[in-house]
Amino acid sequence: MRAVHVVGPAEVSDARRPSGGNTYHRMVCAGLERLGWAVHERLVEGSARAGTGATLRDSLAGALHGIPDGELVLLDGLLTARAAPVVAAHGGRLHLVLLVHLPHGLETAAGAGADLRAAERTVLDAVTTVVTTSRWTRDWLVETYAVDPSRIQVASPGVTSAEPAVPSASGHRLLCVGAITPTKGQDVLVEALAEDADLPWSGRCVGALDVEPGFVDRVLTRGVALGLGERLTFTGSAPPEAVAAEYADVDLLVVPSRFETYGMVITEALARAVPVLAAAVGGVPEALGTAPDGRRPGLLVTPAQPAAFASALREWLTDHDLRDDLRSAAAARRSTLRDWSDTSHTISTVLSRAAA
Repeated sequence: MRAVHVVGPAEVSDARRPSGGNTYHRMVCAGLERLGWAVHERLVEGSARAGTGATLRDSLAGALHGIPDGELVLLDGLLTARAAPVVAAHGGRLHLVLLVHLPHGLETAAGAGADLRAAERTVLDAVTTVVTTSRWTRDWLVETYAVDPSRIQVASPGVTSAEPAVPSASGHRLLCVGAITPTKGQDVLVEALAEDADLPWSGRCVGALDVEPGFVDRVLTRGVALGLGERLTFTGSAPPEAVAAEYADVDLLVVPSRFETYGMVITEALARAVPVLAAAVGGVPEALGTAPDGRRPGLLVTPAQPAAFASALREWLTDHDLRDDLRSAAAARRSTLRDWSDTSHTISTVLSRAAA
């Protein structure tokens, strides 16, 4: 039996922190097992996001050290850039396949950008193969680090099939899914909704409230100051089944993110024939895609611009024909979505080649 060691952050098993990366990890591991792989999970302690302390580096070093020479490893890139020497130390003895959800070099924290890019380059040089979750990310790595494109394979996230949502006549039910953070842009959404306060809408933001507490406080305070307190609900984290229920009772997914390398929430909405209003950043246009006839199943706007978001939302709420057209396009796009088995097959092929 073929074997692979999957090294990822410990939080992938934490139901209180649902995320696209965690879902990807779980679905791919299950898919590889169905394809006949012996999957040995090795979960690393420490914060994969902040990751500057010794806990992460020591835990990753321990996980890799415990894998025998010549073994195949699928390594989550969220763990690596801040532990680049650890990865480099094992690159010569293991077949390392790096899974890149979000390039660390995109981070813009003051003084951190250059160091993170240098570390990420070290990691990319140490691994056998790279897997990205979008074409956009592949292209960014090629352009930024001059990685040989033949070393990078795209394995876009799949989506679980679901029944179409039943739309309301007015299209007033809005949903935003994602941790409440500056990257996800809920502050932009609040300002946009305030501009459209004269229109009938109700909104729900589903996502963790404890990742960026200061930002959350500012967003909630601003929402109350703008009179949105009773119309815009912040639910906090929710388990997958509760999030699925949210999608089933919504008219429009809103994605005000300042950055996304793909945007799994978009395909999750489209799986239910729910149109999307999103900022045109990173891999978002790729995830949104088009219906077979070329129609886009949603609206894309300039990122970090509340006025642009508000204008597009006003169109959606006031134009019946537009809503019908976008709903029709979303239903057509639904039939073209990629299944998780496709993702697992792609990664299985990559692993087989890396071990050869």
